[in-house]
Amino acid sequence: MTALIAGRRARAGRRRSILLVIAALIAVCFALTLILGQSLTPPADVLRVLTGHDVPGASFTVGQLRLPRAVVAVLAGLSLGLGGAAFQVMLRNPLASPDILGVSAGASAAAICGIVFLSLDGAAIFGLAIAAGLAVALLIYALSFRDGVTGSRLILVGIGIAAMLDSVIAYALARAPAWDLQEALRWLGGSVNGARLDQAPPLLAALMLGGGLVLARRRDLEVLRAGDDLAAALGVRVAGTRLAVMIGAVAMIAVATATTGPVAFVAFLSGPIAARIVGPHGSVLVPAALVGAVLVLAGDYAGQFLLPGRYPVGVVTGAAGAPFLIHLIIRANRNGASL
Repeated sequence: MTALIAGRRARAGRRRSILLVIAALIAVCFALTLILGQSLTPPADVLRVLTGHDVPGASFTVGQLRLPRAVVAVLAGLSLGLGGAAFQVMLRNPLASPDILGVSAGASAAAICGIVFLSLDGAAIFGLAIAAGLAVALLIYALSFRDGVTGSRLILVGIGIAAMLDSVIAYALARAPAWDLQEALRWLGGSVNGARLDQAPPLLAALMLGGGLVLARRRDLEVLRAGDDLAAALGVRVAGTRLAVMIGAVAMIAVATATTGPVAFVAFLSGPIAARIVGPHGSVLVPAALVGAVLVLAGDYAGQFLLPGRYPVGVVTGAAGAPFLIHLIIRANRNGASL
């Protein structure tokens, strides 16, 4: 018994250390985003701007350009990472991320149709994308429901809905006038270009409410990993847990997608990366959220300054995520397992 307790304490200590390291990495990336860009802003000037002082040049560069971009990137990354990991744990499948299930595609299709056919912009696109993401999630859940919702059925329905929505996006782009096409493509790329601080409160509210709902069910989610029948035998309300987690995760994903556009593969990558880092013991939800923030921050900085040319963060994460998806499929085939 003593050895068992000591082992648990060691794992808990290791987990805390890993979380602190990832949080420190976020802080470093955040600081570098504020200091380094096309020009170098001294850290002392950055601190003065953050504490409300007027610093010629730095007040605009840091306060109006870099700080909103970094804040939105962190909040969107936390939301995407936590929401994606919640879907993957709930459905016991690393492919069960909002990128694949159609939630992001629903928000994207609504936004693109709003831009192309309704000439909407700003807050109208934001609200339409959120409503569409929630509506698509509800549709997927309803179509998957038959004496309860099974993970495999929900994934298959989600993939089918996503394919239909992708065709809607392709049709809208084909019909788009030249002056709307550029805006639509910019939105589809997934970007924090032009981020504003007034975009942070909705992201923070969705993260707190949706994330709180997901984290409140994290123990039940861990039991669900063992299968629906065993979870029900242990007292978990399987359908209620799935519905609550879906509502919380979709709220975060929808608001993040409406703010930045579909930042590809962050929701998909964060959970598996976090699982590799923290190991098989304990929930991956919080580590996945932190990994998501690192991916968006680092991907945005790389797309701006570390690659030839300038690319939105969605292009960078998409280029990194596609090989990882192939790797997952190959590994599953070698192990004789299914994804």
